[in-house]
Amino acid sequence: MFGLGIPEILVILVVVLLIFGTARLPEIGRTLGKALSEFKKGISGSENDQDKKKSDN
Repeated sequence: MFGLGIPEILVILVVVLLIFGTARLPEIGRTLGKALSEFKKGISGSENDQDKKKSDN
């Protein structure tokens, strides 16, 4: 996983916690989750559009 071990991941999480605080972490998580789901919908939507164009020809 990109050469990151457990200690490095823990340090990153602690730094994020210190920067954003405990109150903002759920909000950030929700925002990232929504962005990821929209990205997946966009990718699958473009694949579906390409499949429709191929079947129309």
